[in-house]
Amino acid sequence: MKRVRKHALIQEHELFIMQPGETIPNVLKRFTYIVNHLIGLGKIFDKEELNTKILMCLDRTWQLKVTAIFETRDLSTSSTTTLSEKLKELELEMNRLKEQEMETEKLGD
Repeated sequence: MKRVRKHALIQEHELFIMQPGETIPNVLKRFTYIVNHLIGLGKIFDKEELNTKILMCLDRTWQLKVTAIFETRDLSTSSTTTLSEKLKELELEMNRLKEQEMETEKLGD
């Protein structure tokens, strides 16, 4: 039973992607759940593998940010917590800019 569960979680990890309309905290929560259970079953991950997987699962709206992070950060030494916090900050900033654009459009009408 343990082996079946581990294989199911591995497949879930391999196919993991951001769902439409999903927020970064929710993506990270789902990802952490899977990874923690795999670790509990004996799977070993390194920092770079986890960080890369998080970035690669994000949808197209994140593409420019993901490229910038790949170019400027050493994913083998950065913690997943640091990356997670950076993504949350970026999402807040993107939402702030979107709200600002909507306000500008309302004033223009």
